[in-house]
Amino acid sequence: MLLTGASGWLGGRVAAALTTGLRETGPFATGGFRVRALVPAGEKISQLREQDVEVVIGDIRDMESVRAFVAGAEGAVLIHMAGIIHPKKVAQFETINTQGTINLVTAAQKARVARAVVISSNSPIGCNPHPDHRFTEDSPYNPVAGYGRSKMLMEKALRAEIAAGSAMEIVIVRAPWFYGPNQPPRQTLFFRMVKDGKFPIVGSGQNRRSMGYIDNLAQGILLAAAHEKAAGEIFWLADETPYTINEIVETVGKVLHEDFGLTVKVNRFRLPGIVGEVATMVDATFQFAGIYHQKVHVLSEMNKTIACDITKAKRVLGYTPIIALREGMRLSIDWCLENGQAI
Repeated sequence: MLLTGASGWLGGRVAAALTTGLRETGPFATGGFRVRALVPAGEKISQLREQDVEVVIGDIRDMESVRAFVAGAEGAVLIHMAGIIHPKKVAQFETINTQGTINLVTAAQKARVARAVVISSNSPIGCNPHPDHRFTEDSPYNPVAGYGRSKMLMEKALRAEIAAGSAMEIVIVRAPWFYGPNQPPRQTLFFRMVKDGKFPIVGSGQNRRSMGYIDNLAQGILLAAAHEKAAGEIFWLADETPYTINEIVETVGKVLHEDFGLTVKVNRFRLPGIVGEVATMVDATFQFAGIYHQKVHVLSEMNKTIACDITKAKRVLGYTPIIALREGMRLSIDWCLENGQAI
């Protein structure tokens, strides 16, 4: 197995499933796979070393390191999870998410890799027109800002390869906002804001978000890597059902208080829906100028519904998301407290 993004949040769980096993990942629960990972210089690799992962230091923007990564991997399966969500410059979206993926797929095809599973996002499809709407694999592209555009261009390049009859099988997987153990500090900040009653609910809070507990997503990704009928297809992966923003915030508050005994202040930080629309315009203006501002971008999505239908993944792959919001948040918070991330 070839992995990119293995040193990241989701990628680390996929690496663990393949090497040591994870209960929630079905047929891959026992691990035992040989894994080679492409990791950028400076990333932490101690966990991968402990799992006997072969680590190749390189960058998907550099064809020489990409070719070294796939060398001798005829018949292997590539799971490509590397990408950038919050860059320093807007231009990095396309150089990494789009061109980096094209580099990788080009090299993998020449190396006779059997299948590539490429992780995309909800962002190429945009926001739902109303809270009850769900995106399917047939929904049209309507990308959100630079990140969404980079993933759309990536998907279009992959779909062109599929249509041209690529000898290497290609599968596209779309993952939404995910959560779970090993989270980065930005997700812990979310917990802290909920505890302090300072998480901004923009509008009514009835807008819905699909979320994916990382082991649910890892299960789906690995099924996409193995299932015969996955070749040439696109799949949405997420928890069983989307959650309202109110439900997400209330659930986190309850878990913090009821399961961990923390004092949680009542969240009265509510902003009118127009704030989200203004943030969307400011975000678009900044990104047009080549500037990425993470907090403005995140705020711009807070009053939007971004929700998908996972029926196809369940029907074709046998995907079965096991962990739902409350248990997933409990596991996430427990990991934070056990690993020195103060909430």
